[in-house]
Amino acid sequence: MLVLVIVFVVSGLVGYWAITKVPSLLHTPLMSGTNAISGVTVLGALVAAAVAVTTSSTGLALTAMALAMVNVVGGFLVTGRMLAMFKGKRDRRRA
Repeated sequence: MLVLVIVFVVSGLVGYWAITKVPSLLHTPLMSGTNAISGVTVLGALVAAAVAVTTSSTGLALTAMALAMVNVVGGFLVTGRMLAMFKGKRDRRRA
């Protein structure tokens, strides 16, 4: 159990370090990639909820699925706003 906690903490620190080094110009393509990864996380949590034996396992899988869905929806909203910045004024009125 302690090894899992150590892996979680180290991966969180490495992830934070990697994201802070990304220039702001690359945030939109990076967000598209993380949306795809979060989609895979949603599917994994769905499978985990389906094969869960205990109620606590099911609750943990459903919580993981809800948090991943928040990430996916937020990523799509932010990506849509970023892409809208590149449209001309005439294109914005039509959308």
